[in-house]
Amino acid sequence: MLMLIMALQVASAIVIAWAFARLLPADVALLLAAIVVMLVRMAITANNFRMTLRPVPEHAQLGRLQHLQLFFHEFASTMAATSWHMLRHRPRMHLAGAPRGYPVLMVHGYGANGGFWVHLSAQLEAQGYSHATVDLEPVFGDIEDFAVQLEQAVQALLAASRSEKVIIVAHSMGGLVARAWLRRFGTDHVARIITLGTPHYGTDLAHMGPGHNARQMRRNGDWLAQLDADDRAQRRLITSIYSWHDNIIAPQDSCHLPGARNIALPGVGHVAMGRHPDIAKHILAEIMAIT
Repeated sequence: MLMLIMALQVASAIVIAWAFARLLPADVALLLAAIVVMLVRMAITANNFRMTLRPVPEHAQLGRLQHLQLFFHEFASTMAATSWHMLRHRPRMHLAGAPRGYPVLMVHGYGANGGFWVHLSAQLEAQGYSHATVDLEPVFGDIEDFAVQLEQAVQALLAASRSEKVIIVAHSMGGLVARAWLRRFGTDHVARIITLGTPHYGTDLAHMGPGHNARQMRRNGDWLAQLDADDRAQRRLITSIYSWHDNIIAPQDSCHLPGARNIALPGVGHVAMGRHPDIAKHILAEIMAIT
């Protein structure tokens, strides 16, 4: 989804700038084009929240100011991810000089790339953890094929770090990739899988997305049902962190995975999970608890 948004933003900016440039000075045209793109992105974010609005438990309800903070943090997170971090992303593996604990492999979600993890990567580096990202291709491919790519990335990180196991942190669809990988390749090389906003039981918005992977994420689909039946004995290795106010996963409790450790938080959007301090705090606590 993020790659689609990024492509639409770039295409829109080019078209709008070209149209304005015929009437206005170039610098003014570019500024107006940027403003229009931001307004379009803001409208998309607002519509996503509208489509995924569901009742939440009383303890997770937000006030008006908190709702505004939720919206603008998600908007800023999406703009930063699609317009900057993902565009500048280059695959990178960081090996700590005196590594702490197990290395961490980060897996992005639908339509994204490893640039999504720029904030968590910096925190892992500061804490002394070796880590790497994986870029899943093609964008609209089969999650089962992504599981094979994840195995290759796991083996590469194990070899480079000389570790016996890795910790996997996965956002959105990446959590389903991690579960498909676990089902196919077993538990020998994983210490923990931490999923963020993963639609373990699908999302209503998947019907709007193109690609085989989007179809696999539809609610009540055959692929998710088979995964649910196959991996129940392995869920002791999984922590599912999710938000009651996720604007992509609907219903939000689709992220609740029976048999796993589940952590539900209020006031965090879907893309914001990659940079929200509350989410980072829980991720780091899960990682540091593993010995």
